[in-house]
Amino acid sequence: MRLMEISDKEFEKFAKKHEQVTFHQTKQWGELKKTNGWKSYLIGMKDKDKVVAAALLLAKKIPVFNRYMFYSPRGFLIDYKDKNLLKEFTNQIKEFVKNKKGIFIKIDPYVPYKEHDNNGKLVENGFDNSDVVNNLKELGYKHFGFNLMQDTLQPRWMHVIDTDRSMDDVLKDMESKTRQILRKNEKCGIITHEIEKDELKTFKEIMKHTSDRREFVDRPFSYYENMWDKLHDSGILKIRIAEIDFNLYEKNTNNEKNEIENALKDRIRKYENKELKMNEKKYNSHNKQDEERIKQLEKQLEKIKEYKKEYGEKTTLGGILFLVYGNEVLSLYGGSEAKLMQFQSAYTVHFDGIKYAVENGYKRYNFYGITGDFREENPLYGLYLFKKSFGGTVVELVGEFDLITNKFWYNTYKLAFGTYHKFKNITKKIKH
Repeated sequence: MRLMEISDKEFEKFAKKHEQVTFHQTKQWGELKKTNGWKSYLIGMKDKDKVVAAALLLAKKIPVFNRYMFYSPRGFLIDYKDKNLLKEFTNQIKEFVKNKKGIFIKIDPYVPYKEHDNNGKLVENGFDNSDVVNNLKELGYKHFGFNLMQDTLQPRWMHVIDTDRSMDDVLKDMESKTRQILRKNEKCGIITHEIEKDELKTFKEIMKHTSDRREFVDRPFSYYENMWDKLHDSGILKIRIAEIDFNLYEKNTNNEKNEIENALKDRIRKYENKELKMNEKKYNSHNKQDEERIKQLEKQLEKIKEYKKEYGEKTTLGGILFLVYGNEVLSLYGGSEAKLMQFQSAYTVHFDGIKYAVENGYKRYNFYGITGDFREENPLYGLYLFKKSFGGTVVELVGEFDLITNKFWYNTYKLAFGTYHKFKNITKKIKH
């Protein structure tokens, strides 16, 4: 068997059928990372003429050292349980990286570690891929442990929904509150659409509002432009934006009000003409409920008029950037504007992603990052509860590993890198 650089077509043919493939292991992702200063290599190990393992390798220069760090995002496309194949691949990829002045290769395989349920608890007699971790460690890979928080390059903990089934089955697994919110959003005139490039600034504005509110640093607009240019035309990138259509909201509210008014009039007429058998207490209770609901809807119509004056006939609420490849539809980035957050548009946009996955034969919808800390005190517990409400399961991956190819430069790099970040953190504390 021999490791070599392979063509785009060879790589894609092998990768697309591999169970571990994600958008990270595509030539398009490599092209995108080039815009941020990374080199990219598509490599494959061939047994005669057949590719038996492959990887996208990214390399970035460490200027001070004149050396490179390598990263294979979401790990190699290989059977990690086939120790002989893994050993041969490891030996040859080390030589490949050494020859290109690389000091280490970081991988974070897209391999689940142990099986969890929707509550984050281990499933009794569930699958256990500890042997994958052990195989890598025995071959010299340095494991960074089983972290609980979001402190790795890519999330180690994710929340996913099985979409290889009917939409009815998916809906049954959702919490009743989630289904109620989805129905309410539909009545409120929340609509979504997939954007074209000329609407990309709208999505950027959503992310800016979100980053300001949640106090994180958003990417520059050029980053989203590059993502679009490298990933959209191949079908990997899709962005959906949610808006509220106040005319539709008004129409739906009027329809509901008219239905209740007609039902109330009909009940009164039938009761007075003795066509309806109902005791007086029950009759009065039904009438009171309808009258109260009519008043609520009248107040709602007045509120809608105020919204229209302030925001016009339509206004943007939020959006999500999806990456679609291999077996899954993945929600990578998303946000909402601070205005009108009570409409909870994120439920509707995620539901669109789920429907797309079901209708187009993808095996799962991936909400992506959560933490492995399922205590209520966890500041990110609410994020987990939101994703959990759609049903699905928690996925724990095996974690990050470094394969060191030059110990001296690796230790020097880690020392310098660690000192730099400690200095940054101290400076940040002083400034605050």
